[in-house]
Order: sequence, then structure tokens, then C-alpha cells
Amino acid sequence: MEKIKQALERARNEQNDASTDTAVETPLADEEGRVDHRIKYEQTRVIPIDPEILRANRIVVGSNIHAPSETAFKILRTQIEQRLSSKNWNAIGITSPAPGVGKTLTAVNLSLALAQEVHRTVLLVDLDFRKPGIHECFGYSVEKGLVDYLLDDEPLHKILLNPGVERLVLLPVGNQSVANSSELLSSPKMIRLVDELKSRYPSRIVIFDLPPALVSDDTLAFAPYIDSTLLVLQDGKTTKEELRRVLEIMGDIDVIGTVLNKATEQQNTYYTT
Repeated sequence: MEKIKQALERARNEQNDASTDTAVETPLADEEGRVDHRIKYEQTRVIPIDPEILRANRIVVGSNIHAPSETAFKILRTQIEQRLSSKNWNAIGITSPAPGVGKTLTAVNLSLALAQEVHRTVLLVDLDFRKPGIHECFGYSVEKGLVDYLLDDEPLHKILLNPGVERLVLLPVGNQSVANSSELLSSPKMIRLVDELKSRYPSRIVIFDLPPALVSDDTLAFAPYIDSTLLVLQDGKTTKEELRRVLEIMGDIDVIGTVLNKATEQQNTYYTT
């Protein structure tokens, strides 16, 4: 009986950790009565990021350099929003056939573009357990993250981060190595967390940066728990055989669209389809 009580208590604690508010919307009014819905982070740790670091890491959205690639990401944002809204979806995974084609960079820039919408909040989750890269794009180091939540019951609110960008929250992997990542990604605790992240805020879009689909079975194991996937390719690097293989193994998993990076026939750095 005591073991049953302990198990129930642990389940309640897990639910409370997953349900912790990451932010509170505080409506503010100016002298003319216009309302500005700003986000106040009460428990999520805020880490302001140097804009120069973002530019050096090719984070173009919000960099004030007005690059053609920023326009491309805003077009991609609108396309994603329209397709998600048409099916009442709010959770997508971003993957690629192989490493090195700009998958994580696409995830970060798309998240920033979505966070610019005043009616949206965005949660960007790093699920590339073998080679996490979101924290590197923002230029910060992490000690604990999602793996610590899943394996060691680290409270979720202690590992969520705000990179100094309103309406954007990051959930990093952490630096703990994982041998059985696909099993962890499809574990009951992970599935409960995904359900909570998807349903907690109706205006939030959750983006999962997934591993390359042909490198491991991680993406295949996790994809059934999200609404759709976005496939990132690179002109001149991704082969037709890689594309054929990744579409074959994904089977019935919904692909919301593709992003073709570094298209030589376009002046833009990124070309979206």
C-alpha cells in the first residue's frame, strides 16, 4: 500500500512540474487606452543574448539586417501558420535526411519568426539528444535540460529558458548523455509531457528540433506524438536517394512541407516550398 501511495504522489508531482506556467500575459494600457499584451516571465529563467552572437550564428530573424533570408523565413512562418490553423494543429517537428543541412538553424529562425506574432507564443524544444544545437545557436551553455527531467525528475520550470526574446521559450536537452534515446522519446513520461506542452496554452506553437531521420530511429519513434513534420533539405547536398529513403521510412507521418536551403537558382539564402 505504501508503494502505491508513493507512486501516486510521484505521478502528481510529475503533472505539477509539467503544468508549471512558463509565462504570464499581462495586459498593459497606454495613455490612449490601447492594450499591449506583454509577457512577464515569473519562473522561466531569462538569459539575454548578444545580438552579435546571433548574427555570427546566422540567426537572421529579428537581427535588423533585413536579409533576404529573413523574408523567406517570414513567408515560411505564414505558410506554417496557415496549414496548422486549417487543421487545428500546434505542434510540428523539424528534421532532415542527414546532418549538416541547416535543420537546427531553420528551427531557430522559424521559432523567432513565429514569436514576432503578437497573438502567438512559441516553445522550441531540442530533441536532438545525440547532437543538441539550439543552445549553441543562441550562444549559451546548459547544465541541465529535458534529459534530466525525464531521468532524474528535475522540475521543468528550472530548465526552461527565455533567450531575451518576448514570446519565445526554449527547452534544451542538457548535457547528460543518453544511450537509449529513442526509447526515452517514446516513454510514457515523454508522451505525457508532449500532451501537456501542446494543450497548456491555446495560442502556443511547439516546435521540436528532431534528429536527422536517417541517422537514428529517434525521429520515427517520436513523430506519432506530434501533428506534423517539416523536412529540411539542402540544395547540392541532399540526394534524391536520401529524400526517397526518408519519405519511405516516415510512411504515414504527415509532412507539412519542405525547406530547401541554399538554393543556387535563387538570390535568397533560403528558398521555401
